[in-house]
Amino acid sequence: MHKPHILRGIEQLQERALSGGGFAIRRGGDFRPDATAWAVIALTALGSGPDLTEAARQRLAAGQLGDGRVSISPDHPQCIWPTSLAVLAWQGSPAHRAVQNRAAAFLLATSGLHWKKKVDTVLGHDPNIKGWSWRDDTHSWTEPTAMAVMALQVAGYGEHRRLPEARLMLMDRQIPSGGWNYGNTTVFGQVLHPMPESTGMVLNALSHKVSRDSVQKSMAYLEGSFPSLKTPWSLGWALLGLSSWGVRPASAGAAIEACLSRQERVGGYDTSSLAVLLLASQATKGLVSICQA
Repeated sequence: MHKPHILRGIEQLQERALSGGGFAIRRGGDFRPDATAWAVIALTALGSGPDLTEAARQRLAAGQLGDGRVSISPDHPQCIWPTSLAVLAWQGSPAHRAVQNRAAAFLLATSGLHWKKKVDTVLGHDPNIKGWSWRDDTHSWTEPTAMAVMALQVAGYGEHRRLPEARLMLMDRQIPSGGWNYGNTTVFGQVLHPMPESTGMVLNALSHKVSRDSVQKSMAYLEGSFPSLKTPWSLGWALLGLSSWGVRPASAGAAIEACLSRQERVGGYDTSSLAVLLLASQATKGLVSICQA
């Protein structure tokens, strides 16, 4: 039995379902593929709304382009990052295995722009290691790379040669003191700061695929940051990241409940953020584990 605030969060997601299939960012809004995918992933993990999730999967499939990508909107086909989310949303649906495979094939054939590292570069990372980008013809960054790695692993492509290189890219982008941000480590010799959401995503993508020692500083960063995290996106990803490595703060449940109750004061969270927070309440072994269940 789910706790009251979790049940209310489920209701909030369901209230954003659209009559034509899919979900909006907020109640009364228009269809968004990212919100739709996250709502499907969360509701499936929570064992709720199978009719809504199947209709939403079909709406995502209807928007898939011929090469397998799922873009943020028809007006912006170059914004390819929702493809990984769609792969995760289609997981476990036999009716959508073909579109999932087509999206996975697109990801495997796609990478960001890369170039050999120059001696006089102002950047600390190696720009020649391939990952994935937010949109066509741009550099690879940590979050789209982490999501693509997780999506491909869940969909059954975990042994493909692209994934070891992508994990190498993620390790190269780890900030020396621990954690990850959007993708830079140092610029002009200055060490940049990590972010909990980026760190949580990457830890999920690297879970049990690299040594624990190699990410220990990043886990320590998240554990130290956890008590001060109040927003659903940061808190949710921090918990998912730690949980994927078998670390679950004793106050995790209370922190999630407090964050959900905060909506009464600040207003309802957007669908993606709410879904990630709800997932963190269930995914005690991380995102990949609960999507494969």
